[in-house]
Amino acid sequence: MGKTADLTVVQKTTINTLHKEGKTQKVIAKEAGCSQSSVSKHINGEAKGRKRCGRKIYTSNRDKRTLERIVKQNPFKNMGEIHKEWTACFQRSKVNAAVYQEVLEHFMLPAAEQLDGDADFIFQQDLAPIIVKRKMRHARPNNAEELKATIRATWALIPPEQCHRLIDSMSRRIAASTVVFGYPLSIFFIVVNEFCERFSYYGMRAVLVLYFRYFLKWDDDLATSIYHTFVALCYLTPILGAIVADSWLGKFKTIIYLSIVYAIGQVAMSVSAINDITDTNKDGTPDNMTFHVALSMVGLFLIALGTGGIKPCVAAFGGDQFSDNQESQRRTFFSVFYLCINGGSLLSTIITPILRAEECGIHTKQECYPLAFGVPAALMVVALVVFVAGSPMYYKAEPQGNIMMDVCKCIGFALKNRFRHRSSQYPKREHWMDWADEKYDKLLIAQIKMVLKVLLLYTPLPMFWTLFDQKGSRWTLQATTMDGNFGLLVIQPDQMQTVNPILILTLVPIMDSLIYPLIKKCGLNFTPLKRMTAGMFMAAIAFVCAALVQLEIDKTLPVFPSATQTQLKLLNMGSNPVTVNLEGNEPLVLPANKASDDFFTFETESVNISINDTVVKTISMTKGQRRTLLIPSNISDEWLLTQDLTVKPEKGRNAVRFINGMNKTLNLLTFEVTEIEAFNYSNNTIIKNGKVTFIIQSEAQSCEYIREFGFGSSYSFFIPSTLVFGPSCQESITEIEYIKPNTVHIALQIPQYFFITAGEVMFSVTGLEFSYSQAPNNMKAVLQAGWLLTVAVGNFIVLIVAELAKIPKQWAEYILFASLLLAVCFIFSIMAHFYTYIDPAEIEAQFKRKSSDDDRDEDDITQLKELNGEMGENKPKESKL
Repeated sequence: MGKTADLTVVQKTTINTLHKEGKTQKVIAKEAGCSQSSVSKHINGEAKGRKRCGRKIYTSNRDKRTLERIVKQNPFKNMGEIHKEWTACFQRSKVNAAVYQEVLEHFMLPAAEQLDGDADFIFQQDLAPIIVKRKMRHARPNNAEELKATIRATWALIPPEQCHRLIDSMSRRIAASTVVFGYPLSIFFIVVNEFCERFSYYGMRAVLVLYFRYFLKWDDDLATSIYHTFVALCYLTPILGAIVADSWLGKFKTIIYLSIVYAIGQVAMSVSAINDITDTNKDGTPDNMTFHVALSMVGLFLIALGTGGIKPCVAAFGGDQFSDNQESQRRTFFSVFYLCINGGSLLSTIITPILRAEECGIHTKQECYPLAFGVPAALMVVALVVFVAGSPMYYKAEPQGNIMMDVCKCIGFALKNRFRHRSSQYPKREHWMDWADEKYDKLLIAQIKMVLKVLLLYTPLPMFWTLFDQKGSRWTLQATTMDGNFGLLVIQPDQMQTVNPILILTLVPIMDSLIYPLIKKCGLNFTPLKRMTAGMFMAAIAFVCAALVQLEIDKTLPVFPSATQTQLKLLNMGSNPVTVNLEGNEPLVLPANKASDDFFTFETESVNISINDTVVKTISMTKGQRRTLLIPSNISDEWLLTQDLTVKPEKGRNAVRFINGMNKTLNLLTFEVTEIEAFNYSNNTIIKNGKVTFIIQSEAQSCEYIREFGFGSSYSFFIPSTLVFGPSCQESITEIEYIKPNTVHIALQIPQYFFITAGEVMFSVTGLEFSYSQAPNNMKAVLQAGWLLTVAVGNFIVLIVAELAKIPKQWAEYILFASLLLAVCFIFSIMAHFYTYIDPAEIEAQFKRKSSDDDRDEDDITQLKELNGEMGENKPKESKL
């Protein structure tokens, strides 16, 4: 041992007490359970500390004036008032022991009459070191005078180095002293803050990929890439947030400052989605897309910085509010805390897609992305206000330094020292981290070795997150090509993500209380690493399911022309059948007012067509395009070519147009009035699913056409020249289907969500539990940082595959990811097979005992040398003869 920093508070207090009683260092060492050299170093350091501590009574004249003002103006009635003023005045500055003694004399002693009943609390919990607690068991203060005397006697026994620890301890208990149902009142503000923040984050994230795809007009690959880049940043910034909180600002200030950044980012996202800002020509499309892209990217960066920065702080800050005797309440708090995370996620992924599906706008009505982003922004502002409102009740610990920085410095020194001694003349060491023992404590090195052993197991884990986080990108885009109609309920594509939190809340208790105990009862050793392996396998199965669903979707898609092909459909607008001859095809008889069933595909841009073997014309086409040829009733009239869709309508909407076969102009009333000239056609109108009524007007006459639409279809409706306006006019209108509606039901995604969520429960929950059980207490933050890093790397892998692989078939990409995860799963299972579970607490205890034994051996050698030296001095000198 040998270092005073290794002594416990009890050992240091015992040494101080026995030293004052005049005991020898040998007796003190035996009584305190440490080496004699440690006692000597501690006593010498204590003397220096007392001198430093007594140099200054007040930290500043301002503190002195503040203290005097508080004492004169505030007749304290209870302990809570004393603590409140004391905390406000002194917690913000690093006071020394002398200043703290002034606090006791000015605050505690004048109010001793009121504090008489709280003597047990004061001494047992806050002020008294171990030696005073022993005395208090036999003699407690009976009145105010005895209480004052005991306070002074207690302070005399508190070593200076314990001063700040006692201040910290008292502040924690002050924060916990205001309780509701046994819990500190402050944690209710923290819980509400977390719920609002998670609602804000997951609500924004639920509609993000559709915002990229349909508002910014990016393709699927770019939308997926930027989405996963954002998610990766959200899991990289927690490391920065933890370092800032532990080394500089503290948790409270870090949460406040980064929440402000977070809220600004959410507001920026909401503003970036307002198309009217740059829509100068009022056509519903932003004229300056660069502005919207730039503002949204700035917003996402601020959100990633904010949500990631506060992620490691909020839960830990909530745990800080509990005192040591509230362990059960602390555990319940964490359960409620994570329930709020899932509750906020569930509600936001239900509500924000509904808000997105609404139409809003000043000049033109569009999907309401401003509202979908604005509500999460408002919730983030609420989260910030609620958190600030609880500020007077919080215990705010001072920054104590970040263990990750110490770990990084130690590893860096070991690598540097190993490289410096790479020559064969230097003896090898058992582990490369042993090259750091010249500078760093051996216990720290041993702890880092344990952490590195776990981090090595983390190397295959990013592939799981590569698949898992695609439920918010690729799977959402897949849902846009499916049928979300459940009868009374229509599910939006981005609402399918709610299946994940619902299944989490269901599967976690089922796994813990039923599945795992059942496996154990069957005699199977289902270790944490085996659970994680099974979780990875489940995620691979989920992507196989996604590939099978995609194959079913592809079957319903029309065969669009390639870049070297053209496609043509024929429509007979006359009241008599016609025979059409297309080069390379059999003659086709088109009935009156009917269209060909399918498109004809050609490899050339010019197509020769003959009608009834009399009229021959050459039609000019464009490669990669679909066209419909409108054959007029009078063959000698002009032939029109329509421009048809070559992709399914976006967002599961339907594209509809009307073709006027009458010799007069018609008005079409849907959401607006459209004029269709004689023998011409209207532009495509994009409509939602459901029942739609079209009104066709000609002067005083009208015809109602009612049609039920599904998702993702395209139709043309031909109004023949023989149309008779009236109640039965709908039967005369010809329906021409260009693109079939989505027929694959969105419920088919439920199996893949089930497998990915089951994999998450077995992989993520078990992984955190395993990691924490295999690392020392002071290294939990390092493992948390490593775990979050695997999530970030996993999202970067999606980015690389989406941008570089460019796989044309989506089902093939799903199979690729499933295959990669299965390969990684196999590698991980081998690593898990050779992993040996450890007990970090036992290893640390053994290490400390070994260090203590070595230290005692050094003391024995030192005493032996001193004894030999004394014997040498007393040895008679030999006479010279």
